[in-house]
Amino acid sequence: MLNPLAIGPLTLANNLILAPMAGITNLPFRLLAREEGASLCFTEMVSVNGLVREGRKTFELLRSVPEDRPLGIQLFGDDPQLLAEGARMVEGHGDLIDINMGCPVKKVVGTGAGSALLREPAKVRAIIRETRRATRLPLTVKIRSGWACGEANFLDIAQIAEEEGCDAITLHPRSRSQMFEGHADWQQIAEMKQSVKIPVIGSGDLFTAADVTAMLAETGCDGVMVARGALGNPWIFRQALALLDGREPDAPSTGERLRAALRHLELFTELAGERVALREMRKHFSWYSHGLSGAAQFRKAVNIIEGKEALLEALHRFFAPEAP
Repeated sequence: MLNPLAIGPLTLANNLILAPMAGITNLPFRLLAREEGASLCFTEMVSVNGLVREGRKTFELLRSVPEDRPLGIQLFGDDPQLLAEGARMVEGHGDLIDINMGCPVKKVVGTGAGSALLREPAKVRAIIRETRRATRLPLTVKIRSGWACGEANFLDIAQIAEEEGCDAITLHPRSRSQMFEGHADWQQIAEMKQSVKIPVIGSGDLFTAADVTAMLAETGCDGVMVARGALGNPWIFRQALALLDGREPDAPSTGERLRAALRHLELFTELAGERVALREMRKHFSWYSHGLSGAAQFRKAVNIIEGKEALLEALHRFFAPEAP
């Protein structure tokens, strides 16, 4: 189940992938995931409208370093020509382009992008066709099972993707109407794997290394894409690699959590400056504390603390008692 994964001309060292997540998968987060074994990491989703307008903030999402490869760039939009133009513009910044056809949030689907595209198969075909013509990079799409429960059309979309030249497809087997409620129907991933010849990557409800191995075993998918399960938990990749290699995975110590949190803060500060890093890292510190005694009080504290020194003191006070 643990194998190199070929996506078009790109061959990944293994089949464990970090999903694109808005507001999360910036350069610091990607570097931490790579250090723990993720073979491919994605940028946050990038608006093609922002790219074409040459918005500085949009291009900031593409910031990378040589260690941050191979890099997937996820684009979103609803216009075939704009998506094709966006693909041309980012071609020199990454190693693979993915088109977002699964995001369920209102501000995205309200523009006709994300999972709203699942209601328009003809537009899906046009988007993939034009984007395929525009870039020589591997091209993938990430979709949900359908717009609403009872309206699953993921197999039809997968067929379109394969016919129009996609090199792989990722399925999060929930409908848009489900958002993140209920359970991901992994059986749909297995059905897709049987219906197309291109690699199928599974996503959804991957919160532990055991979940990763279970999805690979139960669905036969070619790879997995971890999203929320990596929040405050970059070790999920290391642990999954161990399980798939027949070894017992080791849980991160409290001290290791502290070191990861501090390194994350350092990398974020280098990227965005101290003020932005301190603000944005609060949510990550909360995630790093998940499952530890006193985590609820710690989360409340870090959300109101002002200043780097006070925050560092709180981090050491919370994590240090058990740190090796």
